[in-house]
Amino acid sequence: MMLLFKPSITLGKKSKPRPYQIFSESLLMDSIEAAESLTRKWISPDQSRSSSCSLSSIFSTDNRAEGRRFIEVINSLQYAIQGVVLVNPDSPKLTRAHNLVTIAMKQLEKEFYRVLKSNRRNLDHESVSVRSSPSFNPRKKVSIYSQVPKSEEADVMTDLKMIADCMISSGYENECVKIYKKIRRSIMVEALRNLGFENLSFGKIQKLDWDSMERNIKKWLEATKVVITNLFDGERILCDHVFSPSVSVAESCFTEITLDNALTLFVFPVSVARCKKTVEKIFLTLDVYQTISQLLPQIEEIFSYNSTSSVRLQAADSLNNLGEAINSMVAEFEASITKEASKSLIPGGGVHQLTRYVMNFIVFLADYNECLAGVLTESTLPLPEDYFGNNDEDNKEGGETGTSSSSAPVTTRFAWLILVLLCKIDTKSRIYNDMALSYLFLANNLDYVVSKVRTSNLRVVLGDEWVTNHEGKVTQYLEKYEKIAWGEVITSLSDRDEEMLEEHVAKERLMRFNEAFEETFQKQSEWVVPDSKLRDDLKGSLTKKLTTVATSFYGKYQVENWEDIVRFSPEDLGYYLSDLFLGTGRSCIIVPSLKPSDSGRSLNSESGR
Repeated sequence: MMLLFKPSITLGKKSKPRPYQIFSESLLMDSIEAAESLTRKWISPDQSRSSSCSLSSIFSTDNRAEGRRFIEVINSLQYAIQGVVLVNPDSPKLTRAHNLVTIAMKQLEKEFYRVLKSNRRNLDHESVSVRSSPSFNPRKKVSIYSQVPKSEEADVMTDLKMIADCMISSGYENECVKIYKKIRRSIMVEALRNLGFENLSFGKIQKLDWDSMERNIKKWLEATKVVITNLFDGERILCDHVFSPSVSVAESCFTEITLDNALTLFVFPVSVARCKKTVEKIFLTLDVYQTISQLLPQIEEIFSYNSTSSVRLQAADSLNNLGEAINSMVAEFEASITKEASKSLIPGGGVHQLTRYVMNFIVFLADYNECLAGVLTESTLPLPEDYFGNNDEDNKEGGETGTSSSSAPVTTRFAWLILVLLCKIDTKSRIYNDMALSYLFLANNLDYVVSKVRTSNLRVVLGDEWVTNHEGKVTQYLEKYEKIAWGEVITSLSDRDEEMLEEHVAKERLMRFNEAFEETFQKQSEWVVPDSKLRDDLKGSLTKKLTTVATSFYGKYQVENWEDIVRFSPEDLGYYLSDLFLGTGRSCIIVPSLKPSDSGRSLNSESGR
């Protein structure tokens, strides 16, 4: 027997809507009515057939709340459409709803364009970057660009984000992104142009003469910090905020707006590194290196996308090329010291021009010691074991003591450059025929070196032990100078025996003192000690030694009775010596006196004292 089953659905008749279908379509209808109410208020009737703008901007300052309400209504409409599509995809209400969405999207395109265009000042890269006050917690891996400024900029950025979210979720991502890229790229180009940034190709840069290159380097230095910390940083913040729901969209926008300009920015330093230049240009090269080095953490954070990895690589490549150029110029500088072959004597044993040039160069170089710490390559240089004056292992790390094998590269290299200079000065000292003048020359030049170290950042680099050690060497040079130049004068009155000399012998020694003093004074009248403190110390030392032996001799033999041969009193020797080490070439004319205390004073060629 065949069993017949009655079908649950009668053919040719529509099924009765179920409750959830009724609810979805009711929700859609409410959303349609709300959307139509707002579109009638803000959009002209022929909006769907015309590209004309709305009657008024929905997102103007006065209407911002209404604009955000418009977005909420369209989002609700989209949600309702999705609900009806799931339960009744053939609902006739969907066509009406889709038409409303199309009209709304066209309006939002124009609003998006208008907000971007009319808020150039509020969306200025510097404003966005500075007012965002980004914070970064590396342990949480939270982007520094998630922070939002609290001000008019915040309102504008929120408007843009709401519009972008709505358009992208509605399938209008391409339209939204196209508008954003176009407006923001034009703003970026204008901002770079205002900063004087020139988009020069590598070939053009290589053809520039040095004067033109120097001008471009200075422009680059002025612009780069602003470009990184304001322009690129601000653009990254804005992209990440506006397109926060979609990292890929944010990345695409940021990359297209900034990539070419960023690569050009960091191609320029490579050209700087490769161009031919004298060693004096090392300072501008260091400025470029230091700028990139200081900005590198921010560069890596701003251009952290995979699509912008070429910028990170280009910045790193720039540093490598600049570092090689800097090492090359330091080596060239050292070679120039070694090759300096002038044979001319410095009048009076003064400071050699090579000493002045080299030390001024190294002093300026020392201002970049932190930068150079990451640039100078490790090298084993044969510095003397006691070059830093102390071999205490605990102090080597600070660059204050130790040898080249354990000192920091900067300390080692600077100490070596100065040693190369001092060796060259030692060679030049041998040109002098007078040994005393040779030692005075060495003392003057080493004192100049020590003074430059003591009063500059070199003291930090080389350490106090280095200064103390070389101050001691200056003292040693002066002691040798005194012994050779004034030894005969001093010993002529030195009484090595306790017994009294016969009167005629004592008189002979006094006359020998007179002759030796005059001869030495005359010879050294053109000698110089440029440093006033060193000059005063040297004259003080000589005065003390001469006065001591003269006072002892005069008191022992009562020379006041030898009026015919007494020419210098112990009390007046300092007055004669005061004319020395100024390079004046003044002669010492002695006027005999009846009393030692009134003995003749030095009379200058211009006038007497």
